[in-house]
Amino acid sequence: MADVSDTIVRRKLSHEVFDRLKTLITSGELGPGDAMPSERDLMERFGVGRPAIREAMQALANIGLITITHGERARVQQLSARSLFQQVDLSAQILLSASPDSLEHLKQARRFFERGMAREAAQRATAEDIKRLRDILDQQAKAVEEPKQFIGLDMRFHTRIAAISGNPIFEAVSESMLSWLRQYYTEMLTWSGRENVTLVEHEQIIDHIANHDPDGAEAIMVKHLDRSSALFTRQG
Repeated sequence: MADVSDTIVRRKLSHEVFDRLKTLITSGELGPGDAMPSERDLMERFGVGRPAIREAMQALANIGLITITHGERARVQQLSARSLFQQVDLSAQILLSASPDSLEHLKQARRFFERGMAREAAQRATAEDIKRLRDILDQQAKAVEEPKQFIGLDMRFHTRIAAISGNPIFEAVSESMLSWLRQYYTEMLTWSGRENVTLVEHEQIIDHIANHDPDGAEAIMVKHLDRSSALFTRQG
């Protein structure tokens, strides 16, 4: 009797097409911005029907390798750290909704990550970096009566700190974690007067970064995140 591991599994045609199209991209034969071959050309090239081509193309789009626009040829996507993390947005949201512990785990991960980003920023920040942080803080101070704008600027502030590292992966991680947390932001922030505490803490974080004080930047960041952690709660 043949071992199960020896069994030859017949693959779907679309899987085979997917692999060949992916190779066209990863080999550099097709680069960012290039139009993909037409469905008709691919059908003739691979000797398969339209359904297999369309299924393979959609699979490529699902992982961010191409963009599909109605009425136009699909194009190869310019990959970036941001686009890669965006591919898991839906999965992350489902995980957070389905697992009671996931929200707390995400908050813990953010705390660990951001204290490191604060230290890195304090070591690397330029005068231009400090100006950008202060500009965001000024905008946030003007948005205390606009909850959505205030929260959006709050998240931009933290992502900007991560960007000071010069590492686009850190920036993308910050942006993604904050976008996943956003749906759990309660109205406590805007109705309890805590928006003013947030502004003060952000100012203190900037001061420590500007003074190139990693220990101080980390300490106030941890204090800030521990205080604001309660604002992210599961509803119902």
